Amino acid sequence: MGFIFSKSMSDALKNQQELALVNSRLQLERQILMQSQMRERQMAMQIAWTREFLKYFGLFFGLAAVGLTTGAMKKKKPGLLLPVVPLSFILAYQYDMGYGTLLQRMKGEAEKILDTDSTLLELPKGPITFEGLEKARRAQSKFFVEK
Repeated sequence: MGFIFSKSMSDALKNQQELALVNSRLQLERQILMQSQMRERQMAMQIAWTREFLKYFGLFFGLAAVGLTTGAMKKKKPGLLLPVVPLSFILAYQYDMGYGTLLQRMKGEAEKILDTDSTLLELPKGPITFEGLEKARRAQSKFFVEK
């Protein structure tokens, strides 16, 4: 009788462990999916911000270029066109970020760094550990009493 009861308890425990494993895997998959969607939304917001900024900066650049060109022609001072050069670089960068291939190039470079230069990504003093966090928390805590 004890053996049958023990066997059914063992089976129940095994089933419960398998269910816990499935549930933890499902929770991890959901967390990964949620983080991925959050990252995608943040990137979409960044691209949208860049495109919106480009509209305003493009208008500013156009007005500045026309104004500086007109001023340079009227005063016969070609040096007045000098500010157009750095402004054009900024405009080109913003355009490339919003509508060009800058993000794909950045992604490719990031993948290359992860593949070949991963030592650059290591944290100073190594990875963060629970013990290190507890030590820092205890050092900062005013209410912690050593036992």
